[in-house]
Amino acid sequence: MKMTSAEIRTAFLEYYQQRGHQIVPSSSLVPHNDPTLLFTNAGMNQFKDIFLGLEKRNYSRAVTAQRCVRAGGKHNDLDNVGYTARHHTFFEMMGNFSFGDYFKRDAIHFAWGFLTEVLGLPQEKLLVTVYAEDDEAFGIWNKDIGLPEEKIVRIGDNKGERFASDNFWQMGDTGPCGPCSEIFYDHGEDVAGGPPGSPEEDGDRFIEIWNLVFMQFNRQSDGQMQPLPKPSVDTGMGLERMAAIMQGVHSNYEIDIFQDLIHSAARVIGTTDLLAKSLCVIADHIRSCSFLIVDGVMPSNEGRGYVLRRIIRRAVRHGNKLGCREIFFYKLVSDLVRIMGDAYPEIKSQQEIIEKVLRLEEEQFAKTLDRGLQILDEELSELKEKVIPGDVVFKLYDTYGFPDDLTADVARERGFSVDHEGFEAAMKKQRQQAKQASQFSVDYSKSLQINETSEFIGYHQLESDAKVVALFADGEPVTSAQSECLVVLDKTPFYAESGGQAGDTGSMSFAHGQLSVGDTTKIGDAIVHHAVVTEGSLNVGMSVHVSVDSRKRQATALNHSVTHLLHAALRQVLGDHVAQKGSLVEAQRLRFDFSHLEAIDAQTLEKIEHLVNANIRANLPVSTTIMGLEDAKQAGAMALFGEKYGDEVRVVKMGEFSTELCGGTHVHNTGEIGLFKIIHETGIAAGVRRIEATSGQFALDYVQKMQQQLSAAASELKGDQFSLVSRIVQHQEHTRALEKELAQLKDKLAAQAGANIIDQVEVINGVKVLIADLAGVEAKSLRTTLDDLKVKLNSAVIVLGTASEDKVNLIAGVTKDLTGKVKAGDLVNVAAAVVGGRGGGRPDMAQAGGSEPKQLPQALAAAKAWLAENL
Repeated sequence: MKMTSAEIRTAFLEYYQQRGHQIVPSSSLVPHNDPTLLFTNAGMNQFKDIFLGLEKRNYSRAVTAQRCVRAGGKHNDLDNVGYTARHHTFFEMMGNFSFGDYFKRDAIHFAWGFLTEVLGLPQEKLLVTVYAEDDEAFGIWNKDIGLPEEKIVRIGDNKGERFASDNFWQMGDTGPCGPCSEIFYDHGEDVAGGPPGSPEEDGDRFIEIWNLVFMQFNRQSDGQMQPLPKPSVDTGMGLERMAAIMQGVHSNYEIDIFQDLIHSAARVIGTTDLLAKSLCVIADHIRSCSFLIVDGVMPSNEGRGYVLRRIIRRAVRHGNKLGCREIFFYKLVSDLVRIMGDAYPEIKSQQEIIEKVLRLEEEQFAKTLDRGLQILDEELSELKEKVIPGDVVFKLYDTYGFPDDLTADVARERGFSVDHEGFEAAMKKQRQQAKQASQFSVDYSKSLQINETSEFIGYHQLESDAKVVALFADGEPVTSAQSECLVVLDKTPFYAESGGQAGDTGSMSFAHGQLSVGDTTKIGDAIVHHAVVTEGSLNVGMSVHVSVDSRKRQATALNHSVTHLLHAALRQVLGDHVAQKGSLVEAQRLRFDFSHLEAIDAQTLEKIEHLVNANIRANLPVSTTIMGLEDAKQAGAMALFGEKYGDEVRVVKMGEFSTELCGGTHVHNTGEIGLFKIIHETGIAAGVRRIEATSGQFALDYVQKMQQQLSAAASELKGDQFSLVSRIVQHQEHTRALEKELAQLKDKLAAQAGANIIDQVEVINGVKVLIADLAGVEAKSLRTTLDDLKVKLNSAVIVLGTASEDKVNLIAGVTKDLTGKVKAGDLVNVAAAVVGGRGGGRPDMAQAGGSEPKQLPQALAAAKAWLAENL
């Protein structure tokens, strides 16, 4: 039975939904709050905290179609794309999960039922592996499913051919782990290769299509394996591999999705060679690039943005290899949307922004691609060995934007390898130099492990009594503090820095003492007050009265609320592609970073500012509601990119204009904000813009200060604020007229000087020679004077010089009839050498500069002596 990729995806989700699984949408390719991962590379990533027991959800069975990228970090398949049948930078992982619900028996029966009953795969074509010591899984496959023993391969028996970890999965050196059972498809005897565990296992005959992971143990730091109280299941089935089987092909690039993209790539590039490997690379890369951009990654020179830039440039280079010299890559986005837009509507809604990002990046790289390839060709032609030195690879990277893997890609095609160690050494040297140019201070509080939990009560009150549950000084826990310290309370109205909002400041008081709080942060579940004891001695267990600086909190709340209005206004004016990329909310100002590719002109900024102020004047009610995450999304709440949310979220709504998920503090009505004023707009990274602004009293202060400055400027120009522009224009026009008049006078002065020195012409060996010091003539007038003298003398060699306090300028001219005897460049350099300089130019005219003005007479004498010898 032949099925399309879309049909397989739908069948998988429906099959598990019918068996009690919650269909969970694919998570972002950017892992939420997981510094161990560069990109989402497996279906289980979004459930990691559930498996670790750190998070609970309202379902115990889940099924997903997870988009994954393996193009950087530990899992990097980029180099293999285009050279193998099954490596991709982007792929879809179908997975079903049990969180302490069913275990091995159901997982195996579910998988077998889907493969043999839904997809109709012949049982004789399937082979499975189990961990060598997992007799339970072996028995289920053998007795329940009915697979003969020869169809069940035990892997990891420590007999030398495989390592024991090959069929044993673990999240890390410690933590959840357990045995695996893999399902393989046999393509038949006519395909080279042997079964898993055999010496020929790397062939293409037996292909792994599904991996069932049974999380059964918790590995301790001493290596002991403790049974988990709730064993779980994590499975993964590669959609592309399964599509190849269902469509009767051996290469993933022969399935429907890729064939459609390959034909599209061939069309836009203008090639008829549909078997070219470069088309496979391009078809793969358009998927990863588009989905990375959808998930907020923009091309840059570091981190995830650099990986995206590498993938784009690799695709462009392969188009160039096929003879394409036009911008082409972004044109494939519309075809991708047509092919995958129904399954992933986000690429359809963001098609315009994806195309724009790819087009701009491709245009930028096209400017250096040809030159970079030319440099590489030159280097390859001079190499005696088949290894490209690391410094050459670094030069291509640093000067021409060629990632090292792109250089390695070209090198491999031409039979060369790359000195990766040399490249890394050059990179390390550059990083060290960059590090030496900056100074960093370390906040020891970030390394603290605090187990206490604090209750935040500051949404509705700014004062309370509380109990000290922990104290820290100099990075260590203490029982008493008399100076600078970190204070953890059982409950507090102090807001801890998060979501871009600055932490609260204020004071604490206790019997016979008090503290000043300069900042508030969060470590784990503890709210940490950065304080200084100004009187007395604070002890753990003491009762304190805490008070938040209400004026600062209110000003901060104004700025935080207005960022929500700004976000909504930006999306309304600029488009739905706008997404928040970061923010800073303080009492005096706010900073808002967002995705947008171009600078915003003054007229559009004015429109955005006007829209925000209109919604402030509308005095919209601000409400907060706790609800389920999915309910919040259905209600239109915007979730911030890169943030992690639990099942219950706080939704902040401002009338019908703005709805966002947010834990910050806000006003009760937008009218409290009073006034919003944009101060500055700029770009901070590729595709990311920043608006700096202020609100409330600070906005009014800013406007009044600007008005004072304008009044002062208008007064200086003998006008008022309303006539300021016209007065500036008048002054500019008057200044330009004076500058023009001055230039004309200088030219006349130079011409007069030139006329006055005609009588200084000498004849050397039958050639008219004029060498003169034009004292008082500006350097830029030397050229005009030289041209006039050439005309007047008809045939001559001329050297002119002028000096200021610290600089010498020289010019030499030779009429056309004499350039066979004397070159102006040679002549001017003779004089320039005497004044500590050098120059150059054409045979008939050359200029030079120097730094020793007192030597000008000697320089002109040297030029005359040189002419006497060479004419």
